[in-house]
Amino acid sequence: MRSQLKMHFVLTGLVAGGLLLSGCSQVRGHQGYIVDTVLTNSIQPGVDNRQSVEASLGRPTFTGQFDENTWFYVSRETKQLAFNSPTPRDQMVMRVTFDEAGNVTAVDRTGLELVANINPNGDKTPTLGRERSFFQELFGNIGAVGAAGSRGGSNDPTRP
Repeated sequence: MRSQLKMHFVLTGLVAGGLLLSGCSQVRGHQGYIVDTVLTNSIQPGVDNRQSVEASLGRPTFTGQFDENTWFYVSRETKQLAFNSPTPRDQMVMRVTFDEAGNVTAVDRTGLELVANINPNGDKTPTLGRERSFFQELFGNIGAVGAAGSRGGSNDPTRP
């Protein structure tokens, strides 16, 4: 009976240890377009058009905000350890530009060199306006509704 109890504790300890260590494993993630380098390298300015690009690469991740003649294919690989924020390992942004006739005029590729690390300015967003305390915000309008000189103090349409 005693050896069964020891075996139970050992198995419980192994399972608990395995669960704890699995939380420390590295998680890989993928976002966006799945890159096939043969297909992306086959797009040539002056040779391809909108239909051939869509047939080769599929629909773009997004199009230009102000110009429908610019297509973007975005792909990002990330890694994350335990509860840390994910960090980019690899990134590809491919911009395909078309002329008015729908022919490819330019193909540009960028990678991790354009990834920006943005640090917020403290824990407060600076705003313009009055600096009021919590209680001033909470109780500041008491008595202001319907006060003399304020609009909306009466339901009478003949009174201003």
